Amino acid sequence: MRWITMAAALRRSYLLAPVVVLATASCTSVPTTEDPIYLKLTDLEARLIRIERVMDNQSLIDLSSRVDLVQDQAQMLTGEVETLRYETDNGTDRQRQLYLDIDSRLQILEVTQAQTANLPPVAITDLNLEDSEPFVSRPRVLQGSDQDNYRVAFDLLKNGRYVESAQAFDQFLAVFPSSPLADNAQYWLAETYYVQRQFTTALPTFRAVVDSYPDSSKLADALLKIGFCNFELQQWDAARVALERVAREFPETTAARLASQRLERLTQEQG
Repeated sequence: MRWITMAAALRRSYLLAPVVVLATASCTSVPTTEDPIYLKLTDLEARLIRIERVMDNQSLIDLSSRVDLVQDQAQMLTGEVETLRYETDNGTDRQRQLYLDIDSRLQILEVTQAQTANLPPVAITDLNLEDSEPFVSRPRVLQGSDQDNYRVAFDLLKNGRYVESAQAFDQFLAVFPSSPLADNAQYWLAETYYVQRQFTTALPTFRAVVDSYPDSSKLADALLKIGFCNFELQQWDAARVALERVAREFPETTAARLASQRLERLTQEQG
């Protein structure tokens, strides 16, 4: 805008220079208000002023348009944030189901990996399946390997039969304590309590994963759920310790990302 104004001033000075000379030469014979040169000069001056005002107004219009555009974009972003917040607050059940679905696929890989270890199958011979307790009150235990029994317990969990799944995993750990799948069974036993919101029972069961299986692939998830359980029980300090450990020891993982998100909520809760 400054260079436009300077250009106009220069142009105006060039126009005025010869006109002033002529006006000076003839000022004695023609009144100023009737001098055609003076009138022309006045007209040019008025036109220049109008042009400058139009340009100034156009700049204000452009600035106003940009402000309106920024406000519209801010409103759109606010709407998106509110939508994401709503989906997050109301998506707990869906996330749990997705989590179970993903881990069911991992479970297939884990079973396959365990089978390739050439471990001899262990038959269940020390359990009496025809005891006085009705069959329907306990999960079915297959006559077969640890992989078979693990699959039965996990399928019960996937189907939402959490009480039966807990019994099956608990029985699995009693019969196959040295199985390569024992750490997974311990974790999913804790998960059966967690999905039922039995946090006081789930908490020590998740801790058993950390204490008994420190090299487990489920260690990060177990620590994360320890933090979640403490959060639900409003044990803020314990929750923070567990969540910060996940973020510190398992960076760049899904568990670390979830831990960081819960730490933000924890800060808000403690306010």
